[in-house]
Amino acid sequence: MLDLPDSWNVTFISRRFMQGVPDPAEYVENALASPAGAKDLARETGGLRSACIVICDVTRPVPNRLILRPLIERLLGAGLRPQGITVLVATGLHRPNDGEELACLIGDPWVAAHAVIANHNARRDDEHVLLGTTSQGMPVRIDRRVVDADMRIVVGLVEPHFMAGWSGGRKLVLPGCAHADSIMAFHSARMLAHPQAETCTLVGNPLHDVQTEAMKMIGRTLAVSVVINDDRELSFASYGSAEESFAAAVRFAEPYVRVAVPDLFPVVLSTGAGFPLDATYYQTVKGICTGASILKPGGDLFVASGCAEGFGSREFRAAQERLCRMGKDAFRADVRRKERASIDEWQTVMLLKALDRGTIHLYSEFLSREELAITGAIPVSDLAVDLRTAVDRAKGRRLAVIPEGPYVAPYVRAPATPVQAGARGGTHDVA
Repeated sequence: MLDLPDSWNVTFISRRFMQGVPDPAEYVENALASPAGAKDLARETGGLRSACIVICDVTRPVPNRLILRPLIERLLGAGLRPQGITVLVATGLHRPNDGEELACLIGDPWVAAHAVIANHNARRDDEHVLLGTTSQGMPVRIDRRVVDADMRIVVGLVEPHFMAGWSGGRKLVLPGCAHADSIMAFHSARMLAHPQAETCTLVGNPLHDVQTEAMKMIGRTLAVSVVINDDRELSFASYGSAEESFAAAVRFAEPYVRVAVPDLFPVVLSTGAGFPLDATYYQTVKGICTGASILKPGGDLFVASGCAEGFGSREFRAAQERLCRMGKDAFRADVRRKERASIDEWQTVMLLKALDRGTIHLYSEFLSREELAITGAIPVSDLAVDLRTAVDRAKGRRLAVIPEGPYVAPYVRAPATPVQAGARGGTHDVA
């Protein structure tokens, strides 16, 4: 806990209060019985022989224990056999989820007894199918288990995402179940440099556009899209076509997570959002980018994150080493020359956006001295002392505190003009 002096001008930025549903199991049942842009699951399944249910990996706290069993029960009731139902963990290029971790992710031992459980592996060429290229020339190679299934259902958590606008829906397939080549092209520095590749923005976001094209190549896909509150209780669920289910969840979540602030701040304190998201520095970058979005140019951004699993991948660590060795300008020029990013270097590219904004200070209990030296941030040993130094020298002693890190999406509200005053708010439309 930090004691913030009364003399400081502190603004706490959190999601608006979101009520959990009183009976989550019943709520999910009702959502499955009320499809949007789809038929009842039994009718969708009629005559089919296989289904692939795609779920998020351990970095997303999706309440799978509430969702997977009712889904699978309906598939079995429609005539599918357990060996024809695959629950595929959309790892992207993250590590696989195995053992006790996988059991916790699934949430119900009944599921493992009535379906095949597997991890996606982006590096196995023979497990992917090339579907074509997007209008931007990006190859779309997707896990064969997704492509070949008679029915596809993605189960995703919809929340702000610092590149693709929102997580969930199409993101479980690309990059979640894509081949490494597609993932690296999807995360190219040229794509990430686009001004619309940002939190809560879908219209004009090149990543969202590519994902939408890829989903059309795959064919009809269903989805269960959920939103959870601060206590990780279920607050919303929608079943239907992948497009309509995702859009409904975005419409529900946006008023809670998008928070307007009147101006940029000279000092910002953000977090890695706690476990599981703050387990690695890779994921912590998301909280860094959230804080940078409301940081005054040249300001001080403090981030507190555990990082108990270190950087998260050898490749991300290598990208950080290159950044620190080459410097920002040379690194930026190097990555922008490439059509495909090196694995996990995209997180360093996003970190670079924050580094361009101001000075980053990192407090982590688990990163070693050697690791801290390549974070791109100034290591903090005493957060209270270093934060006080920054705030005391800031005009007006103004400080923004973002306890939830990337789970909230702050933005500076533009001054209203006569035209804007009567216009509808929001930054995007969801098709």
